[in-house]
Amino acid sequence: MDRCPVVSFDHNSAAHASDPAGDYRRLRAEAAVGYTEAHGGYWILADYASVFDAARDDSVFSSRRSEHGGTGLSVLIPKTPSPRHIPIEMDPPEFRGYRRIVNEIASPSAVAKLKPMIAGYVTRFVDGVIEAGECDFGQLVKVPAVVTVDWLGLPLSHWERFAFAHHTVVAEVAGSPNYRQATEVDFPELHALIRATIAERRADPGDDLISWFVRQEVPAEDGTVRVLDDDEVFGIVDLLLAGGVDTTASLVGQTLVWLDRHHDVRQRLIDEPELLPRAIEEFLRFFAPAPALARTIAKDAPFHGCTLKEGDRALLAWASANRDPAQFENPDTLDIDRWPNRHLSFGLGVHRCVGSHLGRAMAQQLLGEVLRRMPDYRIDHDGVVAYPQQGSSAGFGVIPATFTPGAREGA
Repeated sequence: MDRCPVVSFDHNSAAHASDPAGDYRRLRAEAAVGYTEAHGGYWILADYASVFDAARDDSVFSSRRSEHGGTGLSVLIPKTPSPRHIPIEMDPPEFRGYRRIVNEIASPSAVAKLKPMIAGYVTRFVDGVIEAGECDFGQLVKVPAVVTVDWLGLPLSHWERFAFAHHTVVAEVAGSPNYRQATEVDFPELHALIRATIAERRADPGDDLISWFVRQEVPAEDGTVRVLDDDEVFGIVDLLLAGGVDTTASLVGQTLVWLDRHHDVRQRLIDEPELLPRAIEEFLRFFAPAPALARTIAKDAPFHGCTLKEGDRALLAWASANRDPAQFENPDTLDIDRWPNRHLSFGLGVHRCVGSHLGRAMAQQLLGEVLRRMPDYRIDHDGVVAYPQQGSSAGFGVIPATFTPGAREGA
């Protein structure tokens, strides 16, 4: 394969999960672009330059769903069973009409309107534990899941099942009891619930997001426009759920654990809460809650000294690019004053994460309230439990914490 070596690497392995940053550091030293035989074989892009170039070249690095690498979600290796997600599993030009729709509901101005709802749920979650003086931060940081379900207009009574299912397929080992529960029981039932909700909103629209989606239009093949069909609405809704229920929770959980080991930084953020927005950019770089996404090679092409073949699979490692010393000074040091901070945790190019503004808003509200209302929290680090896999979703599932009890603030 020209001068691109075959490397020993598997982002879903237990060895990787034990030290993802160290594994990527080793990989960058060995090969910025290499080929691993894990999961049927795939290219692994580990440095900033290769990830940057690949993410901006949809003509070679395709996101479109295909049969290459098996069936299922095209942006994961290995693919997980899933209906097509829209528009993340599309390429331009088809991609653009659908992305315009989701851009509108996730723009900074749209997110600003959601901030009261976000604040209300954060207050409710913190109120639920503040008097006890102890809780599992792994549960507290699930606020984004209920916000996402409410935002979309799905039944709130099922928010925990949505959170469990979408988290499990990226963070648990395939074939484990939880994975089988999610894929064989929860997803079929939840998908049926989403489709039923779409049908109800099409027949009797309300003021929720699904009601808005069923009225949106995309370009038709004959040059006119047409209304989104039910499958397309489902693909958008399921994608927003997948992105909304887990990534911000992962970011906040990892950040809270780190801040308990760095009390000086925590105290600074407590004393100067205006520093939090810039600090969140560094937390995003350092923790990269969605560490990597996959692409399929659409045509034979040279790339950074390697020869890519049509149908090959490639993994764009955002987390590794974020630690590349060629791009970031002292990349393994978390520095809340780092600026500019051109991290890739939201991806790059046309497929850059549409939920970036919402994710930032939820992270800022959650972290801000924990620091304000539980400023002396302590974490039992021996009791912290990491996700079994750290390849597609990084973080901790259990984070036992204690703090000085406080008073409820909500109704």
